[in-house]
Amino acid sequence: MNGPRLPGAGPTQAVQELPPVVGALFGRLPAFPGSVLFAAGLNVALRPHLPEDVKATLLNRHLRIRVRDAGVAFDVAWLGTRFAPRPRAGTPDLEIAAGAADMVAMMRRETDPDTLFFGRRLTMEGDTELALLVKNTLDALEITLPDPHPAAVLRWLREQAGRGPFR
Repeated sequence: MNGPRLPGAGPTQAVQELPPVVGALFGRLPAFPGSVLFAAGLNVALRPHLPEDVKATLLNRHLRIRVRDAGVAFDVAWLGTRFAPRPRAGTPDLEIAAGAADMVAMMRRETDPDTLFFGRRLTMEGDTELALLVKNTLDALEITLPDPHPAAVLRWLREQAGRGPFR
């Protein structure tokens, strides 16, 4: 599923994009249920690891994660004790956008966000200080994410659930 190559990209930097039909299909789905699931995932994966100063800065800030080629965006906010979904209304405090393959590669630490940013494959729009805080916090966290196969994800979620409450 090799997609178009970026101008100036070397032989190992081919960008894998989802087929346009996937983005067209996902783009028709209602946004809020996806944000509910995304917030739940953040609560499992990130919430237990967030430092108090980061929680204070994130309080009530509207974050949007957009997966360009999938045609989806997830809107969330930190409410002091957990991430919660937000309706897609207005301009978020910070929007982070990239293609699906680049998002997965960043989450699995297979690629550096700075490389994607300077290659214009990752964009951050909005509050610059908030963007740096989010990037630096994610860089500092030592979280091992599962293989994206559904069985591996379910196994990982069970392991995380055993480490503390979901609230």
